[in-house]
Amino acid sequence: MSAADDLGFKSEIEITKDLTLPKLFVTQAKKFGDSKVAMREKEYGVWLPVTWSQYLEKVKQITLGLVSLGLERGDKVIMIGDNRPEALWTEMAAMCGGGVGVWLFQDCLMDEVKYIVDHSDSKFYVAEGQEEVDKALAIRDECPKLKKIIWDDPKGMRHYDDPMLISLEEVMRIGKERMAKEPGLFDDFVSVGKGDDIALLFYTSGTTSLPKGALLTHYNLLTMGQNLMRVDPCVPEDDFVSYLPFAWIGEQMMSISCGLQIGYTINFPEEPETAQSNVREIGPHVMFAPPRLYEQFTRTVQVKHLDATWLKRNLYNLAMKIGYHSAELKFEKKPVPIQWKLLWKLAEWTMFSKVRDQLGLSHVRHAYTGGAAMGPDHFRFFHAIGVNLKQIYGQTEIAGISVVHRDGDIKFDTVGTPIPNTEIKIGENDEILSKSPSVFVGYYKAPEETAKALIDGWLYSGDTGFIDDDGHLVVFDRSKDIMILNDGRKFSPQFLEARLKFSPYIREALVVGNKRPYVTAITCIDYNTVGKWAEDHGINYTSYTELGQIPQVYDLIMRAILEVNKSIPEAAKIHRFANLYKEFDADDDELTRTRKIRRAFVEDRYKEIIEAMYDEKEIMHMDTTITYEDGRVSKIKADIRLQSVKGGGSK
Repeated sequence: MSAADDLGFKSEIEITKDLTLPKLFVTQAKKFGDSKVAMREKEYGVWLPVTWSQYLEKVKQITLGLVSLGLERGDKVIMIGDNRPEALWTEMAAMCGGGVGVWLFQDCLMDEVKYIVDHSDSKFYVAEGQEEVDKALAIRDECPKLKKIIWDDPKGMRHYDDPMLISLEEVMRIGKERMAKEPGLFDDFVSVGKGDDIALLFYTSGTTSLPKGALLTHYNLLTMGQNLMRVDPCVPEDDFVSYLPFAWIGEQMMSISCGLQIGYTINFPEEPETAQSNVREIGPHVMFAPPRLYEQFTRTVQVKHLDATWLKRNLYNLAMKIGYHSAELKFEKKPVPIQWKLLWKLAEWTMFSKVRDQLGLSHVRHAYTGGAAMGPDHFRFFHAIGVNLKQIYGQTEIAGISVVHRDGDIKFDTVGTPIPNTEIKIGENDEILSKSPSVFVGYYKAPEETAKALIDGWLYSGDTGFIDDDGHLVVFDRSKDIMILNDGRKFSPQFLEARLKFSPYIREALVVGNKRPYVTAITCIDYNTVGKWAEDHGINYTSYTELGQIPQVYDLIMRAILEVNKSIPEAAKIHRFANLYKEFDADDDELTRTRKIRRAFVEDRYKEIIEAMYDEKEIMHMDTTITYEDGRVSKIKADIRLQSVKGGGSK
């Protein structure tokens, strides 16, 4: 399966092996100058604009400051912090100076920080503020290549006088002085770059092992961005909100690969906690996020529906029936009768436009989700309310994306068709293979892993899937995660987990059933939603652990499971479940930093609960520990209820 190169999009930019992201950046900055806003950041309640000319000036200063401090071509520059203009300035400056950007998730634990800083041989560590600086100071003795720690936010930094530390402001001052003495130096550094140079060393999420560093070139990133824009063109007048971690390839895909080529405005929220309200203020035209964000959107609407008056609840229910019916007709590529079009217009006027506005999706033309499986219930929901949500498929190793839905050709059980210049085929054991100019050059310091992933130009994904009769790619699951049901058929636990999370009361779930007598689930309740439900029903509780074990809460979760069981094969139905005493947490190694379950680890960690469910026990005593971001460890003792699902047929 391959995609044609011409879908009506004519880029002004010719991507050659000589073009780099810095060269494109300089071209776009000079083109737009002070006439257009490159980015905005909200500070103290005010959106502060940065023009393309100002963007270029900041990058020049940081580039020459880093060079003056010893940055050489190929040096790695670690970056960690919230999404802010300074983050993009620094990333672009590192590349302009011939360096390689390496991003860390801000909530990385000390061991994760040490591993990536050391493994990447990073020379510079650029931190937002005190918290990130403390992590660097704690691990620097174990990372001999690290020479300088640069910080930006002065809050809490007054008494830090370590000679290894320097402020970003001071780096820029040094760069400004160097620029005055050698005005052509910046352009000299940019001009020598080539498209095949490494732009980013990007660490994968590491669901089964230590993260691997994927080496992505400028050519990889540019071709991927251009080919996505050929499918869904954007324009310079568009707005994009950057609030997902820069350490996630999806954010790089939109902010850098696409953002530079189009020149749309990138908007940064005031704080991570205000991101949702800030998104609503901007009303972006394009949006990309992992399923967990859309799941949270859905949960927000569901909770408001539960709290609404009788009249509003019934109006919402009626509108959703209209929305779902209209969406199903479009999915099936059937014409929508005029009476249903009129009904949808009425639902749009009374309900859907208000819902989209509350979610900040009023102006979105294209909303994408990727990085993990999204359940069909969530997909139907967004199309019912008029959001053009599309599934994408890709990996870090292909610069973000290789397959996407097209307008008018959306099937919620597929991920669409390849973007231009991309080929997809199914290999042995139904493994998905990809080939495109965006496929990475290999893993850093891991030739054996590279040899497994790259064979004859094809990227071996480790995912299982097939191509349907319409040429759409169906991604089944990670090959290692597929379970064999008791009737011998293969089934995806991710699919069931995504269906469960459509309930506003279930935040996370782990489904188990590989070569077992029946399927079981460990669920993590949504503390806020279930807590509100308990308060409304006069049920007292003191903690997450206590709330999850209340019998009425088990009945609540069972109803959600029964709803999922209605529409799946008999052998896949969930027969027993347990509410966990805590949420799955990345700090406990249960989730990756992009919130994907580390399935093998979690199954092993909670094997006593799992085995107790299959042993038909009703209570399981747990005595375990949880780890906080700062490294503190806390012990938890709890009795876990093990519940059979009504009609589940457990032995």
